Amino acid sequence: MRVLISGASVAGPALAHWLGRYGFAPTVVEVAPGLREGGRTVDFRGGTHLELLGRMGVLDDLRSVATGGTAMRFVDAYGRRLMELPADFAGGDVEVARGDLARVLYEHSRAWTRYRFGDSIAALTQTPDGVEVTFTSGTRETFDLVVGADGVHSNVRRLAFGPEPDFVRHLGYYVAMWALPVEEPESVAYNVPGRMASLGRGGAFVAFASEELAYDRHDVQAQKEIVARRYAGLGWQVPRLLDALASAPDLYFDAICRVDVPAWYRGRVALLGDAACGATIGGMGTGTAVVAAYVLAGELASARGDHAIAYPRYDRLLRGYATRCQKGGDTTGRFLAPRTALGIRLRNGILRTRAGLGLLLWAAKDRSAGIALPDYPVPVR
Repeated sequence: MRVLISGASVAGPALAHWLGRYGFAPTVVEVAPGLREGGRTVDFRGGTHLELLGRMGVLDDLRSVATGGTAMRFVDAYGRRLMELPADFAGGDVEVARGDLARVLYEHSRAWTRYRFGDSIAALTQTPDGVEVTFTSGTRETFDLVVGADGVHSNVRRLAFGPEPDFVRHLGYYVAMWALPVEEPESVAYNVPGRMASLGRGGAFVAFASEELAYDRHDVQAQKEIVARRYAGLGWQVPRLLDALASAPDLYFDAICRVDVPAWYRGRVALLGDAACGATIGGMGTGTAVVAAYVLAGELASARGDHAIAYPRYDRLLRGYATRCQKGGDTTGRFLAPRTALGIRLRNGILRTRAGLGLLLWAAKDRSAGIALPDYPVPVR
């Protein structure tokens, strides 16, 4: 069976890995001209994640490029320590750069996957026998199934399910990340009410409270100007961060938001990862995407490719787990950038205690462990 997967970040290559091993013929289409390098760090935590990475055969490769995690220290305007989060909170059990994760998943799937970079899906037409796909390049092909693994702003979801506002909810904050000229050895953060600025090995990272903004997601300069206006006049290291922002070749800028889709499938089209149940940051989206890819591929293999059986089973098995993980993202903005000076002091005070920090670490691991991985047919490859 020919399965088209949109998105080559994490969920897409993970699904292609399993589908190919079960004998399907996956194609991954990605709008970027190649694998995206670098990017912010992502993490896996708890036995469920590690067991699945082991089953995939990628755990050793990921450990070889792991960052080791980085403690996050919060400071005042003079650089004096206020509170510190340990490395295992920020980095989980295995922390890697998103680009390294994408590369490892690509290498473990490319033997049986056709990767199509620099292209995207322009139109989908479902028929009784398949899905007719028109690509932006003008090519037309028919696939048995299509899976949208193309993120919070999923193109497949828009084409097959409806407009983005029907499924994506703004949670009151925005985040931005960009590279710094000199790599920092540690992660340090500074707060004023409603805003956080930080620097670390991944570069600069900011989070700020805001109503929903109207801007062009493809206009990087306009996004830089939004960040520069929000952080103008702040002290600490902020002027240095803004200097780097002005010349940064790449910028990640997005709302902290949540994706809720009533059913993750419609006919022959299914959604996976952030396209189905995204939480921009703090919702364990990377781990959930890898778990969901395993379950979706396993259900398709068990049903011998019958999507009418496999898709509902996949939705039933994963929805509760994904929703629990998502909840962590609901409070991420308020945690990173409390809106008041009192809120900042309360957060710092609680997390300076052993009990407060322990509860935070326990909650993160507990969410990631809320599913027993099913056993599926033995892969043919």
